[in-house]
Amino acid sequence: MSDRLLDPDLRTAARVLNATGGLRAETDPEQYRKALKGRQQLAEFFRKELDWTLEVLETAELIRLHKRRTDVPADRGPWLQRSRGDGPLASRAVLVCGALVCEQLWRRSRMSLRDLLQAIAQTCAAEAEAGTLPEFPVVVAEGVSKQEARGNRQTLVDVLKLLVAEGTVTVDADLDQAVDDEDADLVVAASRERLAAKFSSLSPLLLDLESLPPEQHAAALSQGTLPDRVEPGTPASAPSLEDRRLRLLRRLADDPATDPTDDATEGSPYLHTLTGRGVALDLLTSLGYTATVRRDWWEVTDPCGDGTVLEFPNGRRTERQAALALLASLAKRTAPMSPLRIDEVVEMLEQARQDRPRWAAAYAERLPALARAAAAELTAVKLLRPAPDAADVWLPTPGIHLWQVKVRSGAPGKSTPAQAARTTQDALPLTDEG
Repeated sequence: MSDRLLDPDLRTAARVLNATGGLRAETDPEQYRKALKGRQQLAEFFRKELDWTLEVLETAELIRLHKRRTDVPADRGPWLQRSRGDGPLASRAVLVCGALVCEQLWRRSRMSLRDLLQAIAQTCAAEAEAGTLPEFPVVVAEGVSKQEARGNRQTLVDVLKLLVAEGTVTVDADLDQAVDDEDADLVVAASRERLAAKFSSLSPLLLDLESLPPEQHAAALSQGTLPDRVEPGTPASAPSLEDRRLRLLRRLADDPATDPTDDATEGSPYLHTLTGRGVALDLLTSLGYTATVRRDWWEVTDPCGDGTVLEFPNGRRTERQAALALLASLAKRTAPMSPLRIDEVVEMLEQARQDRPRWAAAYAERLPALARAAAAELTAVKLLRPAPDAADVWLPTPGIHLWQVKVRSGAPGKSTPAQAARTTQDALPLTDEG
């Protein structure tokens, strides 16, 4: 057995840490105890394989994995909570407001919602003159509409819901009341130890982010040490073997699929070498993931489901079923890897509705909306990617050839045959042959 493999007793804890970034004693006591006991092996594993730091905060009953990537996916981040499930990805306003909330709670770990709103509004007003923060009014006043005030309160409530979900703060009443009622009040209490654990990078001041263009911020924040000063106009040096290794292994651990040929080298891509493939497979085995390997594509799945936040292909929503119907048709196209236009997606869904007229009845008059939703589902799992130079056009990835979709029709007379859609993935050998 390879000495790189993680102890099997620690694999579940490692998967959860990789998927969520943390383990809390109150939500998963069993895995928390195992991770606490095996902290040294877990810390060494993440440091050696991915150069990620594992932090154990016993006083906060929290184990935190600080994940860093230079190529941060644009579709990742906290998802807002809504009454009917997850809402949209948190906006920049929500993220900025979250930083302000944490700053205020660091100063006073227990505040009323009214005091918190007022403190943030005052901070934004003071910074607005310099143009660093926008105004943040939360009550109707002269020049402040009811809609604007309610939107700002909704932003703050979204932030507090995210902080409650991650165990950083607690509240003593229903947060949703504060959205519509500007007089509603409750108490917000924060754990200072868990607030301190939110810092995952060096100080932006030390990194001098203001002097760097925005597209370089992620790379700077992912550094474990202060980078050397580079004079403007200096050509970028070629990435080292270690940089390439970390970039690809982090993708394998973090993404549902990875393109092994996307490797900045004049020689063989790292994952095409015997050493690189062996290291990658050891990493995925240690995390308990399953890999389907082709020379042009690595598909990574989690059989247990506790090491990912993705639910595909499970789910009975119409949009998920439409994604499966689309996936079933992609590999059957005359040119499967050619660009996929929105009108072609609509045509595929129309064909699916002809076979089962009662399916997706709510979208009968707006199939383009369903087509975009289906494409978004497949984009999230790297089976499609948006075309860089055109709207409503997608580029299929080699992953479309790894899936088979079977539709199980219901008994005659039933009106929900499409709800029985399911996806199965054939077992493929771990080989680099296409």
